[in-house]
This record gives sequence, C-alpha cells and structure tokens, in this order.
Amino acid sequence: MQLKIMPKKKRLSAGRVPLILFLCQMISALEVPLDPKLLEDLVQPPTITQQSPKDYIIDPRENIVVQCEAKGKPPPSFSWTRNGTHFDIDKDPLVTMKTGSGTLIINIMSEGKAETYEGIYQCTARNERGAAISNNIVIRPSRSPLWTKEKLEPMILQNGQPLVLPCRPPIGLPPAIIFWMDNSFQRLPQSERVSQGLNGDLYFSNVLPEDTREDYICYARFNHTQTIQQKQPISVKVISAKSSRERPPTFLTPEGNASRKEELRGNVLSLECIAEGLPTPIIYWIKEDGILPVNRTFYRNFKKTLQITHVSEADSGNYQCIAKNPLGAIHHTISVTVKAAPYWIVAPQNLVLSPGEDGSLICRANGNPKPRISWLTNGVPIEIAPDDPSRKIDGDTIIFSNVQERSSAVYQCNASNEYGYLLANAFVNVLAEPPRILTSANTLYQVIANRPALLDCAFFGSPLPTIEWFKGAKGRALHEDIYILHENGTLEIPVAQKDSTGTYTCVARNKLGMAKNEVHLEIKDPTRIIKQPEYAIVQRGSTVSFECKVKHDHTLIPTVMWLKDNGELPSDERFTVDKDHLVVTDVDDRDGGTYTCVANTTLDKVSASAVLSVVAPTPTPAPIYDVPNPPIDLELTNQLDKSVQLTWTPGDDNNSPITKFIIEYEDTMHEAGLWHHQAEVSGTQTTAQLKLSPYVNYSFRVTAVNNIGQSLPSEASEQYFTKAAEPDKNPTEVEGLGSEPDNLVITWKPLNGFESNGPGLQYKVSWRQKDGDDEWTSVLVANVSKYIVSGTPTFVPYLIKVQALNDVGFAPEPAEVMGHSGEDLPMVAPGNVHVNVVNSTLAEVHWDPVPLKSIRGHLQGYRIYYWKAQSSSRRDKRHIEKKILTFQGSKTHGMLPGLEPFSHYALNVRVVNGKGEGPASPDRVFHTPEGVPSAPSSLKIINPSLDSLTLEWDPPSHPNGILTEYTLKYQPINSTHELGPLLDLKIPANKTRWILKNLNFSTRYKFYFYAHTSAGPGSHITEEAITTMDAGKMAMASRQVDIATQGWFIGLMCAVALLILILLIVCFIRRNKGGKYPVKEKEDAHADPEIQPMKEDDGTFGEYSDAEDHKPLKKGSRTPSDRTVKKEDSDDSLVDYGEGVNGQFNEDGSFIGQYSGKKEKEPAEGNESSEAPSPVNAMNSFV
Repeated sequence: MQLKIMPKKKRLSAGRVPLILFLCQMISALEVPLDPKLLEDLVQPPTITQQSPKDYIIDPRENIVVQCEAKGKPPPSFSWTRNGTHFDIDKDPLVTMKTGSGTLIINIMSEGKAETYEGIYQCTARNERGAAISNNIVIRPSRSPLWTKEKLEPMILQNGQPLVLPCRPPIGLPPAIIFWMDNSFQRLPQSERVSQGLNGDLYFSNVLPEDTREDYICYARFNHTQTIQQKQPISVKVISAKSSRERPPTFLTPEGNASRKEELRGNVLSLECIAEGLPTPIIYWIKEDGILPVNRTFYRNFKKTLQITHVSEADSGNYQCIAKNPLGAIHHTISVTVKAAPYWIVAPQNLVLSPGEDGSLICRANGNPKPRISWLTNGVPIEIAPDDPSRKIDGDTIIFSNVQERSSAVYQCNASNEYGYLLANAFVNVLAEPPRILTSANTLYQVIANRPALLDCAFFGSPLPTIEWFKGAKGRALHEDIYILHENGTLEIPVAQKDSTGTYTCVARNKLGMAKNEVHLEIKDPTRIIKQPEYAIVQRGSTVSFECKVKHDHTLIPTVMWLKDNGELPSDERFTVDKDHLVVTDVDDRDGGTYTCVANTTLDKVSASAVLSVVAPTPTPAPIYDVPNPPIDLELTNQLDKSVQLTWTPGDDNNSPITKFIIEYEDTMHEAGLWHHQAEVSGTQTTAQLKLSPYVNYSFRVTAVNNIGQSLPSEASEQYFTKAAEPDKNPTEVEGLGSEPDNLVITWKPLNGFESNGPGLQYKVSWRQKDGDDEWTSVLVANVSKYIVSGTPTFVPYLIKVQALNDVGFAPEPAEVMGHSGEDLPMVAPGNVHVNVVNSTLAEVHWDPVPLKSIRGHLQGYRIYYWKAQSSSRRDKRHIEKKILTFQGSKTHGMLPGLEPFSHYALNVRVVNGKGEGPASPDRVFHTPEGVPSAPSSLKIINPSLDSLTLEWDPPSHPNGILTEYTLKYQPINSTHELGPLLDLKIPANKTRWILKNLNFSTRYKFYFYAHTSAGPGSHITEEAITTMDAGKMAMASRQVDIATQGWFIGLMCAVALLILILLIVCFIRRNKGGKYPVKEKEDAHADPEIQPMKEDDGTFGEYSDAEDHKPLKKGSRTPSDRTVKKEDSDDSLVDYGEGVNGQFNEDGSFIGQYSGKKEKEPAEGNESSEAPSPVNAMNSFV
C-alpha cells in the first residue's frame, strides 16, 4: 500500500466534507498529517526548507549569508560544493556554518573581498535515510560603476525640431534605475511631448523655447548598494523661429517598420514606440489577429509603452503601434515570441510506504523549448547511483514495487532548458507503524439543529488502518444508511437532530495494532429573528426606528450588526444602535435605502432587511415641546439573588425624543422614602439588567429625560427582597489611639444598613502587640464604632483589624492597621542646654535630644521657656511673663528673637509629646549686650526769644544700655520753605534741659534730637520752633497794616489776586490735558523737609514744603510722624517668629521674616537745592 505525507488539516467547519466509516486497504499513497508529535517519532529523510535564491546578488559592503535550512529525523548534517567541487569551510577562517543549520556566513567585512567568493554554490543535507540538495546558488557581488568621463557639447536647435538626449548608463549589477533631474534634484517634467524611453534616453517629439536649460542630468540609481551615479549635465538651447513647419510623425524608437521582441513566460512584456512630429503625435496599440488581454494590459509613459503582465505562450503574435497627428499616421509592427523556462506540471511528491507496497514518483515539466528531465538519488545522478531492485525509471516517472526499508532515499528531479532549470527533492520513506489517532481526545463539536455534523478522526498508520465509528459507551458500529463515512476517517451526520447529541468513538486498526478516540457532539437551537425590521416611510428631519429581536440558544452569545445597502452604517452620530433597535435621527434623503439586521453566533448567522423611504415633510401645526410623560408598566423579571431585569413602557416624548432613562431604587427596610440612583440607560432601551445587593427590600422607579427636561418619576415597581449574604466589605477608617496611658481605643467607620448584607451585623475586633509574639486577641461587639482595650503598656505599637460579620457569615479578611496605646508625660528633660548670644536681640539655644523610650509618646517637639530675669542698667526686680517657643519634631537647636538689649535672661527646655510636656531642664542664664537706645520720650521747646530757644526732654524709655551723650542737630527754614545749613551739638547724658543761643530772630528752626550708648546713636525725635521778632520790624508791620486798610490798596490787591487766580486755573487745565501727573512732581510737592538737600554752590536753603505750613504754628507743639520711633514700635513681637501662636522658625532655628520699620531719615548734610515747587505749594505761598 502506498503512503503519502500531507500537511495537517485545520479543524473541520460545518461544510460538507467527505468522511468515511470503514476504509478497506487500497494500493495508494498514504497521506500523513505533519503532526509535530507524530513527526517527533517518525524517521524521515531530509527536506530542504529554506535556501538562498538561484541568482544571489550580494552587497560587497556586508557579510555574505548563504542560506540552507533542512529538517529530518534524525537531524541532517550539511556540506557544500563550490563550482562543482567540495568546499572545505574548515580551511577558510572567514567562513563559518550556523549551529544546527547549513547556512554559511562569510565574514568579508573584516578583511576579505566579495569577488573572492564569486561562484556557484550547492548545499547537501544528509541523514541515514538519504540526502537532499539545494539549487545551484550563483553568488555575484553587486556593482555600481561610474560614468566614463566625456565632454558634452551644447545642443543648439530650432523650435519644433525633434531631440534625443542619450543617457547610456554604465552596466551595473543589477541594472540601474534611470531618471532625469536638474541641478536642484527636481525631476524634469514629462508629457506626451517629452518622455523617457526604456533605454533611459530622453525623447523630445518637438522642442519648445522653454526646453532651453543647461542642466539636463541623467542619474543611475543602484538600489542594491544604495548609490546614485550622475552623468555630466547636457546643455540644450532652443532658438525661436518665426514659424515652425508642421510635419507628420516618424518613429524615434524603434527604427524601421518592424522589429522582434522575445520575452519569458510569467514576466512583464514591455513594448515601446516613441514618435516625433509637429504637432505632437498620439500613440495607439493593437494586436493583429487578436485582442489585448483584459486585466493584464497596462499603458505607461503616456501610452508610449504597452505592458502585459504574466505573459504566456498565448500572448505571442504581432503587435502594432500607430503614431498619428493631423498631418498623417505611421505604424510599426513588433513580432513577439514568448519563450518559457521550465515550469511544473506535476512536481514529485514525498512518498511514505509500508514494507511490500508499491508507489511512484512523477516529475513532469513544460517549457519552450521542451525541458530535459534527469533524475538523481541522494544528490548523485541515478545512472551512477547504487542499484535498487525495487525501482524502475520510465522517463519522467520512477516506479517502486515491493519496497523495503532499505528503499528509503531522497530523489531529485531536474528539468532544464536554455532559459533555466527546476530542481525538486522528493523522498521515499518506508515505514511500519501501528495506528495513531491525531484528533484531540474529547474534542467537543457544536452544531446547529437540522444541519450537517462533521466528527473528525485524523489518523495515521502504516499499513493504512481501517476506521470504524461507534456511538455511546456500548454502541454498535455505525453504518451508511444514516451516516456518511469518508476516506480521511471523518463521520458525517447529514441532518443532525437533538437526539444526535452524545459521545462518539473512532477506532483505527491495522495489522500492527489498534487505536481509538472519543469526541462529543452537542446540538444547539438555531438563531432566529422573531421581530424583523419593517418597511418605513418617514419625512425628512424626523426620526425612524428599526426593531430586530433575536432568539437564540441560551448557551450561545449572539452579536447583532446593522448594514445599510450591504455596507457599514454611515459614521454619523445620528445613527445609534442598542440591543434591539437601530435609530436614525434627523433623517435626510441620503438615509434612504435597505437596512439589514445581521445576527451572528459562533455557529450560525441570520439576517432580515427593511427599506427606508424618505419623503418631503407635510405642513403640520407647530409642535408643542415638553418634558416626557412618566414611564408606565414597570415589571421585574429574571429575578436572581444579585440581579433583576426591569422592563417598562415609555410615556409620550411630547415631540422631543427621549435621550435617556434614569433608574432609582428605594430600600424600604433600611431607608424608607429615600430614593438612590441605580443606573442610566439610553433613551431607546426599555429594559435594564440591574445589579443588586443582598438583604435589601428593593423598589424601583424610572424617570425619562429629553432635551426639555426630566419627567416625573414613574409609579414604584413591585418590591423585591434579596436574600441575605455575608458582608462583602469591612469597616473603613480603622484607627488605634490611646486616651489614657494604659488603654488602646480602637475606632472605625461602621457599615450602613445597605452594606450589612444581612441581619445581625457585628464586628470582630482583633489586636496584638506589633513587636511581640502574642496571638491575636479578638472580641465580638455589636454594631458600634469604638472599642477600648484596657491594661495596655504605655505607648506600645499594636496591630489592629476589624472584620464585619452577620448571621450569614464573615466578610473577607480585613487589612491590618498599626496603632499605639496611650501616651504618658515624658520622663526626662533635655540635657546639655547651652546658649550662644548672636547679637543684642537674638540668641541661639542648643540641647541634646531625649532618649526615645523616655518620651513615652509621639514626639511633638521641644519647647523653650524664657524670661527676662534682671536689667543690667536698672537693678529693680519685676515679674516678667514667661515666653514660649515650640520647635516641631526632633530639632536640637533653635533661635530666640526679639530679646531686649542689655538684659539678663533665663531659660529652660522641655520635651513635648501628645500627652504634654516633660520636666524642665535646669535654668540657663545669659545676658544680651548693649544696643542703640530708643528715641527720647519727649522734646519740648519753650521760652522763645529773639536769639535763643530753650529745649526740655525726657530720656529714652528704652535706653538699651548706659547713655553716653545726646546729639542735637538743627537747621533754619526760610520763608520759601528752603532748609538752611545743618548744625549739630553734643550734650552730656545727665542733662534734660538746654538753652540754645545765638539764633536768628524771627526764624523757624527744625530740630533733630537723639541719644547715644556705646553701641551707637538711637532713633531721633523732631520738633520745630520760631524765634521772636524785634521792635523795629513790628512797627513796620504795623504801618503796613495801616496802608492795607486803605480802600484803593484793597481794590488793587483784589485785582492782582483775581489775575493770579485766573492764571493758575489756566495752567492747571493745560497741565491736566498734558497727560499723567508725574509721580516725581507729586513726591516733590509733598517732600519731607528732612530729605531736601541744600544747595552746594551758594549755601542757600533748599526748597522746603510742608502740608501743614498754612496752619498756625502752636507754640511748643510737636508734629507727630509715622516715622517717629516709639517705645511700642521698637519692641520685637513674638508673633513675627516661632511656631503656632509663638511664631515659626526655619529648620536651623532661625526666625522667618525680618525686622522692617521705617525710620525717619537723617537730616541732609548738604545744601543742594530741590526742584521748583508745585502749583499747590505756590498757592499755599500766595495765600
């Protein structure tokens, strides 16, 4: 019996495939599926699976890889020949062979040259069953030669003449791809007038002036080496003639009236005709005594090239190209002959035979001319191969009879002619194997009722086994009256019914043994469309809905798809699809057509169609839009423990389509009267599958929503009480904190009634010390949120978990949470406290940290208590309130700001935890150095006379040290408010009164007064005063008053005042129209007299202006200033520093922020004049 290997088949579909119940032994080849497990055990001769192409052009810049892969059992070994002789790769250090493969790798990138390895290579794969050989692989390196240098003369011709620009590219391997470009690498435009020929030349049917250019460049691209070579540019100049004579066409290529063309079968036949003439000729193609083949004929290059793909001998014949223009036509005949390299008619196939069987290898090929057939066995010409009595050669056939195991071999068939060759390997493998069933055991087949059922039984054995089928555990053999039995072992049930369901057994037998396999068959109900879409006529702009309800076998999952005119639905948001409906909104004329509903399962498919016709709308009264009416007829179906299906009927949409439905539920047992959101569904749905929680008495209602708004809720559905179940979650926000040193308070957020999932909700509270080996301690508590564990050690970490349970069972295992038992006050004070005085108002404190065990709680930080103990300047003792600064975390230093200079301070440090403060460290005493004093408490100027003033003052309220002296600075102010020269005077510290003499009479003076300590001068206080007038001046003033009482003088002064007022108003208006008021002028108009410089050149007063100058000056009065430093302003405030209520500090203990206060500027030492006064000051002076 003959055996033949075939590829393994895929799983059989529901189509009708021949199967057989009982197979008799027959003299034919045995087809063996290439099952991996099967082939692992079977001995098999080599088979070439991969090899390099016959004509192998390599890149000389890369390593050469010559492929040769083969399979066989046992795995084959490999050898190579080069140019017909053995190629010893071990002697060439540049050549290696891949492990487990015959592929050669020639490393020419390091030192070799590709030309060295040109030649004809052939691979042999050999094992104990035979030898397979590869094709002859001709290796040639690719070449991309340069153009030979040549001097190209410019071409000058007249308008309308023909032109051929030669390319003549260098001969490369493989041939180059030709294209024409200019110097800018832009392709030259081509047309019916200008085009490139197959040989690369550029043809002009007639030239035009715009063809003039100096950069016609032919490029040759060699793809294999990815290089482009360039020809020298060609210059063309077209001279315009007054008139160009028109002429009939003549051919530029090919020449003459006839030519011949030879092409190989299967290639692309390219025929070309390019003509010149004026006007430009048009090309036409015909085939004499025939027509051009449809679907294989293509026109290229503006119809100048005719291409026929996949040519065969039938395409031989005469082809005619015709060139025509208004002045005439010519034609050229091309005689085409199609030759053929050898091609297979019957290629030899592998044979698997049993001992004693017969078989044959057939090798038939065709070609033009007819190929010669020659046979080889194991790579050796069969004429010189060892003789085998079981084979006989008859031309293109080898006949085998009564084969034995020694007859196994690999045969090669070579068909060759002058255009090429074909080489095929086919092995003969003689095997003796017991039956094997290759179909997977217990395969399940599912078939729709009343359709054919196909049960597979792929098998193998040598000799060929017989096959029998049985149904059930003890069934009898099935026969052909009801079943169809096929040669490949498959059983067909032509019309499967429900009673066909069951287990079927396939049994395979030959003389070497028996094998069997069971498969299972299930019959499913067919898918049906019980509600089909209906024909619809709708008006433009309206909405249409197609319904498609599908009934299917409950074990299959259908998919429903909608088609329009047998294609996909338009990608338009107006088309929406839900479970049973297709809805089209805002219908227009394009939507008309056939709509098809297609329902698919894994086993069958059904469809139904309806036609939509779109018509013009009829006039209708203006619709009234409103919210929808409430849904009605709520019904609960498919009631399961954790789900239910809710169905309803929509109310009227009131001319606005319903966009969605909102489903709510009420838990009448836990929260009666309170409705919760359950789900939202599309406005086209009328059912919803709702997920439920255990132990809830559900009631549902539905609300419809459209673009206008929301309907009233529907009536409540019937109640549905779900069964109780164990909780599916545990309490959250579990914490463990002690309220006393010996307890642990465990708290949590309890579950609500909805989350309890059943009656009897309780909590299992468990705890154990984190760092110990104790077992968990647990208690059950009622539905509360706190449990207190007493008798715990102080501040010990605990692991805590709280688990919910009810009468049904426990919730999942809860997560562990870490907590601490209660805190107690710290036991130890910080040690090694020392103070570093930074300056007169700032000190830095350092301490050692307290051991963690002695803290007995969460470390909150360290707290410094400090107070002023005694003044260095005043020895009286006063009770000073202690100040506190807290430093968070584990800091071991901090800054004390806002200290008073020249003072004694004491401090101590305490550690703080969540319970409170620990004991205080021993007091540390430190003192601050002297600082600058505050301003004198008061300054009064009394007893003015013609040339003297008396000053009285009180010492500074905060001397901040020992006063050493006072400084008095003063300067006159003239009638134009300019400041005069600044004078200063030193006064002993023990004085509180001073008479200033030698002053000018009737002069205003400004005084600056401040105190000194060894640290320097402090803030100053200012005051102004005027000396008195002498008698002569007063008499003159009296006479002036008498004159001023005269009527003529009063009238004159009023007229002058009126003119000046008018002038000022005009200036003011013009100034406002001129733009924004300069900020500098505004500042100058109210400038502080203290900062007005004095003129340097003449020593005169600078300008002085004061907002209060027009007011009477009170004798001895003092003008307050926000720049005057008062006692309250000079004190440092702890609000600006520390943490919490005591201020904040940076990590290094330094305080955040800066002392910022505006001090009155020092009086000007110079006499530079200021800018001119503003109009406001001018007005003040006038008045």
